[in-house]
Amino acid sequence: MMLEEKIRPSCNACPIRHRAVCARCNEDELTMLEGIKSYKSFKAGDPILWRGDSLTYVGSVVEGVATLGKTMEDGRMQMVGLLLPSDFIGRPGRSQIEFDVVAVTDVTLCCFQRKPFEELVTTTPHVAQRLLEMALDELDAARDWMVLLGRKTAREKIATFVEMLVRRQHLAGEQAPLPTLALPLTREEIASFLGLTLETVSRQFGAMKKDGILTFSDRRQFKVIDFDALHLATGDDADGGPLV
Repeated sequence: MMLEEKIRPSCNACPIRHRAVCARCNEDELTMLEGIKSYKSFKAGDPILWRGDSLTYVGSVVEGVATLGKTMEDGRMQMVGLLLPSDFIGRPGRSQIEFDVVAVTDVTLCCFQRKPFEELVTTTPHVAQRLLEMALDELDAARDWMVLLGRKTAREKIATFVEMLVRRQHLAGEQAPLPTLALPLTREEIASFLGLTLETVSRQFGAMKKDGILTFSDRRQFKVIDFDALHLATGDDADGGPLV
C-alpha cells in the first residue's frame, strides 16, 4: 500500500544527495527540484509499478530495496535487477513502465511528476548529464550481468552478488572493518535472481563462511571478513577499485 509522505527532507539533507539524479545540481537547480518533488512510501511486498502502467511519475529510491522483473503470460516471473538507494525509476519521454517494480523491503521514493520533470531536464543540463551517466552505468551493469548469468560458476555468481551489495551499501569514507550489511533478498529470491537452486545458494554461503570470507549473525545479516578473497572469488580480472 502506497503512502504519501507529508514530511519532505530538504535536498541538502537527503542521504542520497551526492549519488542521485540531483548529484550535480547547484542551489538554484535544487530549489526547482524541491518545488516539484514528493515522497512516497511502500511496505515490503507492495507493488510500486506494474509493467504497462502509465508512468505518471519518476523518482529515486531514498531508502530500501526494490526488484525489477518481468512477468510472462504463463505467470512465470524473472527478476532482472535490484533497485538500491539512489537508483532511478522510470524514463523521461516514456509514457509506460517496462518492468514490474516491487518493494522487497520498506521503500521510500523521492518522486517527480513526469511531465514537469521532463520539462526540467530540457532546461537543466546538470540533471540531463546525471541521467545520462546513470543510464550508461546501468548499461555497464547489464553487460556484467550477462557475463554472470552466462559464464560464471555458482561460487562466482554468489561472490559477485555479495560484492555488489557491499559496494552499494558501504558508506563512502568508512574504514575497515566493513559494517554489518543486510541481504535484501531471501535465499529463494537470490536463487531466482542468479539462476541457481536454493540448495546451491545455501551451500555456497556455507562454503564462504567456512573459508573465512563471510560471517553471518542470522540468515540476512552478514559481514565481509576478507574483501580481497571475496573479490577473487568473483572471477573478475580487474582489482575492483576502492570502496566508494
